[in-house]
Amino acid sequence: MTTPSEAVSITILDRKYQFACAPEQRKDLLAAAQHLDETMKEIKESGRLMSLERIALQAALNFSDELLKLHRDLDIRTEKIDSRIRLLADQLDDALKG
Repeated sequence: MTTPSEAVSITILDRKYQFACAPEQRKDLLAAAQHLDETMKEIKESGRLMSLERIALQAALNFSDELLKLHRDLDIRTEKIDSRIRLLADQLDDALKG
């Protein structure tokens, strides 16, 4: 069984694009498109990059960097939480034994 999709029109740097997505993904797609458009406009307004391809590539690199940092931070937090849970479990075991 296939999931029904709907056409969604987005605008990036004053250019319109059509994408198909599931109805429940529409809101997220529009939010992602708006975020991308804002990022690409900031890059374009900086005056350093002019071609659409270079602006898109810079935006993609910026997003990739942010994503990697978020993953790294999540791994660190998970490690700290796991360590704290082990410590609390050990303390609980010691308290129950004593």
